[in-house]
Amino acid sequence: MKVTKDSLIGDVIDSSPEARGVIEKYFGNGCFTCPGIKVESLSFGAMMHNVDPDKVIDEINKEGKNEG
Repeated sequence: MKVTKDSLIGDVIDSSPEARGVIEKYFGNGCFTCPGIKVESLSFGAMMHNVDPDKVIDEINKEGKNEG
């Protein structure tokens, strides 16, 4: 799955287990229990955590290429 700014956080976690560490690194572990992950995009999460969304997305996509 190619991750973009519009990808929902919950969908990314479900479809790319390697993304879990990246999301925890930038957004904290509270994301995993927050109901908002089913409706909030990576771009929104990055804005809420004052993080560059491109940095998060690039790292998630890079991790995905390292898996299998």
